[in-house]
Amino acid sequence: MKLIDARRDFYRKLAHQEGYRSRAAYKLKELNKSYRIIGPGFYVLDLGCSPGGWTQVATELAGNKGKVMGVDTSYVEEIPNVHIIRGNIEDESIVEEVFSYFGKKVNAIICDLSPQVSGTWAVDHAKQIALNYSATKIMDYVLAYKGNALFKVFDGEYSNEFRDYIKKKFTKVQLRKPKASRKTSSELYFICLGYLS
Repeated sequence: MKLIDARRDFYRKLAHQEGYRSRAAYKLKELNKSYRIIGPGFYVLDLGCSPGGWTQVATELAGNKGKVMGVDTSYVEEIPNVHIIRGNIEDESIVEEVFSYFGKKVNAIICDLSPQVSGTWAVDHAKQIALNYSATKIMDYVLAYKGNALFKVFDGEYSNEFRDYIKKKFTKVQLRKPKASRKTSSELYFICLGYLS
């Protein structure tokens, strides 16, 4: 068994043992440990939340005083103390739903967005980056001043353009690939701290 496969299986098994819906939970745990994207009492919006691994971690990190809402086009099984809506992030009416649930702006937005993968790399990369731009439109309405955000990107020709765009909106932007990501995967994560608007 290749090391990559072994590592992938390790996180998958761990997720199963610890009750997380996906191995992606460990990516958020690791990034949050280094950057404190989500803290106790935070209001967190999870865009592209299916199957709910990140949402579960966000709920743990925000604790009893925090609130978490997840949005996805796919059906997501209920998660205790989380408000999940089935909706498309390209539809800006989601903004109203966010405010009606939280009652104010949120402290963190996490986006593990992925399109329906076609297998044609250039198309998938372009679609994934486009989803991130849609997420930033919602973010501009709902993220509080000095709030944080986390975006997954499929690394490719449009990644730097997206980074330059997002850099104007935050005090600090870092690029990381967590250990739970597969070595062969093109996914990277932009950690965005201190929203300026």
